[in-house]
Amino acid sequence: MNAGFSPEERCLIGVSGGRDSVALLHQLHAAGFHKLIVCHLDHALRAESATDARFVQKLAERFDFEFILQREDIASLAKHRKKSLETTAREARFAFFAHVAREQDCPRLFLAHHADDQVETLLFNLFRGAGAAGLAGMTSMSTRTIDGVALRISRPLLGTWREEIEAYVSRHRLAFVDDASNLDRKFTRNRLRHDVIPLLEKAFGRDIRRSIWRSAEILRAEDELLSDLLGSTPPELSVPALAAEPIAVQRRRLHAWMKLQGVADVGFEEVEAVRELLKGPTAKANLPRGWHARRRAKRLFLEPPRFGLSD
Repeated sequence: MNAGFSPEERCLIGVSGGRDSVALLHQLHAAGFHKLIVCHLDHALRAESATDARFVQKLAERFDFEFILQREDIASLAKHRKKSLETTAREARFAFFAHVAREQDCPRLFLAHHADDQVETLLFNLFRGAGAAGLAGMTSMSTRTIDGVALRISRPLLGTWREEIEAYVSRHRLAFVDDASNLDRKFTRNRLRHDVIPLLEKAFGRDIRRSIWRSAEILRAEDELLSDLLGSTPPELSVPALAAEPIAVQRRRLHAWMKLQGVADVGFEEVEAVRELLKGPTAKANLPRGWHARRRAKRLFLEPPRFGLSD
């Protein structure tokens, strides 16, 4: 297993209590990672969520790992933010990890995403109308800046299939919690997993997951190449220089520019709204969660949200 970090380093690991994160925790311990900090966010979406948290705490204690728990009312937060439960839960988890990373001075994070998650991510982003970067899915090593914290994220299981994880858990007789919400069709990923992918496999008459996974790998390599060719992104952009570049380069630069500075939920509409500033009379574009892009003196720059508006 290519963990990406040294066993001598202190690292965070997100553990839900499900088979994937339990298997990763067991593998890392066996590989000599004895300085892990087990992080669990209780989403408060199910009556048994507190029981799941206690299970993860006991698991951490069994390995003699530090355990950090936070409870977040995701349903109320989603209603307040006017976002889906899935999006809100994902944002809350990363905000939690960033908080722990800052408090512990430990920016290294393990997550248990696997090959099936990669397939679902590509399909999810495809149906959202994402570009090459979105279709490239997740990477085994990445950096994500949240609330000023640059999290270095390792996903060692990204090339491992769900059935392989199940076999590992069975072979080592590992206990885990079964989250009933993983069967709930109101969540998009569950519909992809239980309905869309099986339907596609029936239509093609074969297992399509590995083909989709290979496409993500190809797109990821091409995405990394293009990122390297474009180079670094400055805090402000020259309007004449950007306007002179091909549309594909404009879109890519603007997407990277906004994400690098912490703008959330950057998609096609947001990129196009900022591209309009290159040629039209408008000098301001509204972006998600209170951010704004502005044009002044032939330069593009971003204005962060005022205090209290980012939620």
